[in-house]
Amino acid sequence: MSPEEVKINIEKALEEIRPFLQSDGGDIDLVDIVDGVHVTISFKGACDRCSINQMTLKSGVEMTIKKYVPQIESVTAV
Repeated sequence: MSPEEVKINIEKALEEIRPFLQSDGGDIDLVDIVDGVHVTISFKGACDRCSINQMTLKSGVEMTIKKYVPQIESVTAV
């Protein structure tokens, strides 16, 4: 998968997740993709200060991104 395809597919994954986050007053942005396998995202709004955003990151965001781009090794939030 080319770097552009990786980015497009990650954005598709975030579009799938976004409505759930927005319903709670939050949002998510793609910050960076390193070496095509490490993704950095940023939580926005209510999600940024939510006490369970790490659980959301691992069980929701990372799982969905890996569904679209299986070679992703890690997803971290800044």
